[in-house]
Amino acid sequence: MAAVLMLSVAAIAQTTVKGVVVDGGSGESLPGASIVVPGTTSGTVSGFDGSFALQVPQGASKVVVSFVGFLDKEIALSGAQDLGEIKLESDAVGLNEVSVMASVVTDRQTPVAVSTISADIIENKLGSQEYPEILKTTPSIYTSKEGGGFGDASVYVRGFDSNNVGVLINGIPVNDMENGKVYWSNWAGLSDVSRTMQVQRGLGASKLGLSSVGGTINILTKSTDAKKGGVVKTGIGNDGYRKQLFSISTGMMDNGWAVTLLGSHTYADGYIRGTDYDAWSYYANVSKKINDKHTMSFMITGAPQWHNQRGTKHTIEQYRNHKHEEKYNSDYGIREGKVYGGGYGYNYYHKPQAQLNHYWNINEETLMTTSVYASVGSGGGRRVSGEQSGWLRVDSKTGEDDPNILRTADGLLDFDEVSARNATYTAEGSQAIIGNSVNNHSWIGLLSSLTMTKQAITYTGGLDLRYYKGEHYREVEDLLGGKFFLDDSNINRDADTWLKKGDKYSYHNDGKVLYTGLFGQAEYAGDNVTGFVSAALSRKSYKRVDYFQYAPAEQETDWEHFFPWNVKAGVSYKFNSIHSVFGNAGYVQRTPYFTNVFLNYKNDVNDDVKYEKIITSELGYKYTASNFDAKVTLYRTQWKDRGLVQTIGRSKVNISGLNQLHQGIEFEASYKPSKKLTIDAMFSLGDWIYEDDVNAAVFNEETNELEGEFNAIIKDVHVGNSAQMTGSVSVRYEVLPKLTISGDYLYYGKHYANFDATKRGLNSVPGDAWEMPDVGLVDLGFNYRFEIAGLKASIYGNMNNVFDTEYISKAQDGTTHVSSDALVYYGFGRNWSTGLKVKF
Repeated sequence: MAAVLMLSVAAIAQTTVKGVVVDGGSGESLPGASIVVPGTTSGTVSGFDGSFALQVPQGASKVVVSFVGFLDKEIALSGAQDLGEIKLESDAVGLNEVSVMASVVTDRQTPVAVSTISADIIENKLGSQEYPEILKTTPSIYTSKEGGGFGDASVYVRGFDSNNVGVLINGIPVNDMENGKVYWSNWAGLSDVSRTMQVQRGLGASKLGLSSVGGTINILTKSTDAKKGGVVKTGIGNDGYRKQLFSISTGMMDNGWAVTLLGSHTYADGYIRGTDYDAWSYYANVSKKINDKHTMSFMITGAPQWHNQRGTKHTIEQYRNHKHEEKYNSDYGIREGKVYGGGYGYNYYHKPQAQLNHYWNINEETLMTTSVYASVGSGGGRRVSGEQSGWLRVDSKTGEDDPNILRTADGLLDFDEVSARNATYTAEGSQAIIGNSVNNHSWIGLLSSLTMTKQAITYTGGLDLRYYKGEHYREVEDLLGGKFFLDDSNINRDADTWLKKGDKYSYHNDGKVLYTGLFGQAEYAGDNVTGFVSAALSRKSYKRVDYFQYAPAEQETDWEHFFPWNVKAGVSYKFNSIHSVFGNAGYVQRTPYFTNVFLNYKNDVNDDVKYEKIITSELGYKYTASNFDAKVTLYRTQWKDRGLVQTIGRSKVNISGLNQLHQGIEFEASYKPSKKLTIDAMFSLGDWIYEDDVNAAVFNEETNELEGEFNAIIKDVHVGNSAQMTGSVSVRYEVLPKLTISGDYLYYGKHYANFDATKRGLNSVPGDAWEMPDVGLVDLGFNYRFEIAGLKASIYGNMNNVFDTEYISKAQDGTTHVSSDALVYYGFGRNWSTGLKVKF
């Protein structure tokens, strides 16, 4: 009876408060928002639809609603009540305007396949991993550390590499203008300054004329903080990993100014032998709210770094026969007491990007955003050159040492012996040197768009202007004991000219790209139906300048103009608050890459070059309830007339008309049975193949004359380098107040080796590429929040590949398509990191 009476008293002494938490800028619901009664243990979190119901003690006067990335909101109470829609405002200045410019989408409204990773997840789960690896629990995405050097990671979306995935930072495209690549080491500081990362698979919602075959990775950096404060962070990990970070912000001051600054330093010995690195990052944002209509914002971020790396794959047997096994690195030695990477064994780069943004809220219905941006990159990677370059060379096609290679008793590259031999060539100069293959660039652009909403329709139109100049050359870095180096590649220089450190050799050319684009979109948002139609038209022009192979009057080509365009449309229908379906389709015409336009690294124009064509479609279903959320997507992408130039001996093979088909199914779900437990799961199954055998023209590399044809037998061969079957289950549980543990199980299957089309001629061994063994991996993490002297603090830790599972992450197919002749990289074994963060 006493127990029953106590329960009755407790029930009488509590009242129920309910509501829905939403983003005040976009109106999108905020799942996982915290609702607490200050000074008590009463609290809950919002469901996937943003709703909550909380029993509060009798006499409670207020609740506090909070969510990462938003300002806390305190709400007064007066008994049992429905608080209705609770709008939280961003804790950053100008975030809504940046989101519009960057085409950040509302998951439950825009009819595209999208996954969003918050800053909280990036900070607490990334640890010492590479930045793209935060995406590994996202459907149809495969990430790899490649050789294991800092920043060398790669990411594939639906089987397409970064060349074919649009990467945007605050809406600004960063894919290389010549070849589409994204080098993540250039953006190593993004993990420190990212606010959110959104992956739009397939067509995506970006209005720009992007060449996004597989999808778009849209990264929003931190903006200027609206609230005064700062962060101090320090971390440690395996293999000497160390990280320090400091940030500070003035908040929005009374005079309308706000400033945020951040800097970090990361260094380690590296998990793979001989891959130590040193990396810095910096970020600054200065904003000025001029009045209610105009806001200016300046942002600059950069990440100067150097890292030793591993550039050569090996056979499984070669790894097993070496004492360091999967950590084996054949591409480094010791010079003057320090680790010294050889050819493809060292990289350095600094690529700062600056943006000046103007946000003009013309009226409640019209917004104009304009961004002027610039990026100036400089750096390169080591190469071995000279008549005796075999002294320091490993054959990348076999994984074997060159017959003339010089190694120490420990098996390292013997730079001392090379220096001693070079010193004996007093008349001929150094016979083996270290050079840098340099790729500097200058990139400026303007992106401006006007967005206007009339009733249920939002119209957007804009202009995208870009100019890019890439400077490519090789320079002498280290004569390795010799007095000079000779090179006859420059016809405008005497072949007997003594070259010293910093002199250019081998090649020197510029690639210039001029881009002009127009884009437009109309988007309808009704109660049950939403949809969009967008189109983009552009002109992309290439020019090549070669300073070594041509006399001054003949060094520069004419502009080669291309006029690609794309169109896409999508629609979604909401049956009710729980069930909805969506579909989209599009056609993209893409300009061929720079190297496919100018053949053989000369000024010779490829008259047979074709526009590449992408035809894609998706169909999806979404289920959203208060504690369960799920999505299923079917997709089909055809990539037609892909161009590829590869080498066979002294001949160049110009492959055109290459057709690929990527199709599959994706599933992702999240279940929250209680406020303390969240379970996420995903599964994707793809079927990515080459559709046809192709005939290719073979040209002499020296004379550029047609020598004949080459048949590549690749029909029904699977696309390599990315697992076509992926799955994951992630669990987060608050085991104690403010102590959360997490665990991820990752599965990769249907993972085929990449292959060289020039090795699949009529006389080659037929068959599919080698399929790597399936693998399952487990990651664990924790986060504990507490206070130090009234300051918010947290301790976090992550352990990846907990069971030290041995697996192959990347492979190059051999001639017989079996494991014994494939060249591979192993994935990392067990590794860990932990750290402390304090906010003030």
